[in-house]
Amino acid sequence: MAETIHLRGEGGHIFTMDLPLPEGIAERYERGLLVRVDSDGTPALPAAPAAGPDVPQGEEQSTDLTAGRAPRPALNAPKSEWVACVVARGLLSSEDAENYTKADLIDMVS
Repeated sequence: MAETIHLRGEGGHIFTMDLPLPEGIAERYERGLLVRVDSDGTPALPAAPAAGPDVPQGEEQSTDLTAGRAPRPALNAPKSEWVACVVARGLLSSEDAENYTKADLIDMVS
């Protein structure tokens, strides 16, 4: 039986999904467009969903969550979320990150 998770979509709706996630959904989740939540909509503990396609043995797929990094915010996220991401990854202090443009912060994380 497949494990089931709940994701909040871009519009705020909560969807129930079986793992592994389809490739398109998994990509949106990794980019931060979908957020894992409990069935009642409260934030869930971070856990990486399984990748859609099978990965050949010895070639592990790494995502931000499985690598222990803060997930990338959506490109249209406010600058404050990008500042928080850069700080969480240890690239800059929050004071220094505030001095950069949003585009510069995005480049640092990419």
